[in-house]
Amino acid sequence: MDKEVDPKVLAVIDEMRLSGPRLTPVEIVAKMGVFDAREKPFDHAWLATGDNVIATIWAEFVNIGAGGHWFCLESLDTQHRVGGGVRSPQQIQRAKDRRALLKRTVDAGQGFRAVLQTNRVAIAELESNKSAKVSTRVRDDAEWHVASWDSDQQLAILVRGPRGWVPGEAEIQAAKARGSVPVAAVADAGAAAAERSASREEVQAAAMDYVMRHFKGYGYNAEDVTGQKLGYDLEVSNAKGAKLLRVVVKGTSTGVPSFRLTDEERASSAREPLWRLLVVADAIGTAAQHKIYKPSEMEQAPGFEPLD
Repeated sequence: MDKEVDPKVLAVIDEMRLSGPRLTPVEIVAKMGVFDAREKPFDHAWLATGDNVIATIWAEFVNIGAGGHWFCLESLDTQHRVGGGVRSPQQIQRAKDRRALLKRTVDAGQGFRAVLQTNRVAIAELESNKSAKVSTRVRDDAEWHVASWDSDQQLAILVRGPRGWVPGEAEIQAAKARGSVPVAAVADAGAAAAERSASREEVQAAAMDYVMRHFKGYGYNAEDVTGQKLGYDLEVSNAKGAKLLRVVVKGTSTGVPSFRLTDEERASSAREPLWRLLVVADAIGTAAQHKIYKPSEMEQAPGFEPLD
């Protein structure tokens, strides 16, 4: 809610809102290059034309640090809501998609574009109150970037403006006190044990499910052709039916840390121009992530085991 926003931040948002055309929250994202914005009105991050990442920044969580730098803390915990409690499956998927897009900018050394948003309910209720709706959303012309990414602490720091500045420890602790990061949940020993004891088949099934949802979430068609013994698992095509990728999917986890390619898959990698290796790390855990490798890069994939 507006009253939770730093007055200096709110003043900037109001100036942006009054100086630009009156657009709906979805129209703003669509005009930034997200063609399927209307199909994803509740997402928190999008991939726009030119491989530009757009992410929502909740103004209620924006802090002003030394020198007037804006920053906010980003929870990398995809399972738990900021206000407390476990997310629904849809909320988990949206959180995973946002995390993956932000990580994409980290890996590429790029910034991202932001939409600044205030909400009609208290920010802690954003994912639990059915009345939660966008109050104000504006495009921020200043670039943001991920200044820090700590998977162990499940925490990233997002900063507005040029690189080179990060908040100090006192500023980070003050930001945490605003409630933007959920209290770490006690690890479920049973779930951890299940992950360790999962079979290779279970890990592979989870990886396939993850990848199918990933491609379909971006509007691509993903067909499972594993049974055809073609040397790859999925054929990915666009809405017009044009083949984009032929993908071998491999999953890893705590109990299954490595994988091998079959002779069939290796042969296909040599003859098929669209062949790619996609590895899903932590496939059955809470923070599944993937990366795609060309045939020339596949030996660099974590967990790759060469032939004896």
